[in-house]
Amino acid sequence: MDIREFVKPKMNPNVPQISPGDTVKVRLKTMEGDKERLQNFQGVVIKMRKGVDGGSFTVRRVSYGIGVERTFPFQSPSVQNVEILRHGKVRRAKLYYMRRLSAKRARLKERRERAIEQVTAQEEQFVPEEEQAVLKEQQAVSQEKQVVSQEDQVVSQEARIESQEDQATAQEEKVITQQAQAQEEQAVSEEEQALSQKEQIVPQEEQTAAQEEKVMSQEEQAQAQEQQAVSEEEQALSQKEQIVPQEEQTAAQEEQVMSHEEQATTEEKRAESQE
Repeated sequence: MDIREFVKPKMNPNVPQISPGDTVKVRLKTMEGDKERLQNFQGVVIKMRKGVDGGSFTVRRVSYGIGVERTFPFQSPSVQNVEILRHGKVRRAKLYYMRRLSAKRARLKERRERAIEQVTAQEEQFVPEEEQAVLKEQQAVSQEKQVVSQEDQVVSQEARIESQEDQATAQEEKVITQQAQAQEEQAVSEEEQALSQKEQIVPQEEQTAAQEEKVMSQEEQAQAQEQQAVSEEEQALSQKEQIVPQEEQTAAQEEQVMSHEEQATTEEKRAESQE
């Protein structure tokens, strides 16, 4: 199976049918930074290559005594236009011998028939080119109208966005004012509650002060009672101290009585013994 049946490259329609020996001017799109411009390269076609990728052609020119060659693919989108200036009369497909020739000797004879055909083809293409220019102008006008409508839409969208932003700011201000009012009301209610609590606390403090005074009086009474009890205990102790010597005196008297009784009993025994 041939791979060319599956891979069919898209040829650039801006590249006409050329042949080796033709003097062409290639307009190539180049990028310089962010800018785009067209660069012209004029020279003689010295080689054409066919292949699966679409092929390419090589153009040679002599610039300030130095030969420069560039190869352009047929399907390259950067090739904007290829203008055929003259047809050279050659008998080879590869004009490598021109590399060894000077600029004057490298000139080729022109084929008149091909030149006449080119002129007629250019004249035939002149009318559709005018029609294409008119179509391009109409397209540019329609594009301008579309751009204007898009700008109007953008302006309307911006106005809508501004109105939405104004509404959002108004809503935010309302929310802020409502929140501030609610916070103020809460603060006032809290202050009122604090005042009522303080008013309730004042009689409670008075009650606690009265209770404390009662407790203090009760404590003073308890202290007085304790002092009385202490004085009574001291009196009881003094009375006990007075009772102790009396008891000692009674005990001594009892001992004396016992001794007298013993003496009396001894004397009675003696008297009985004497009898």
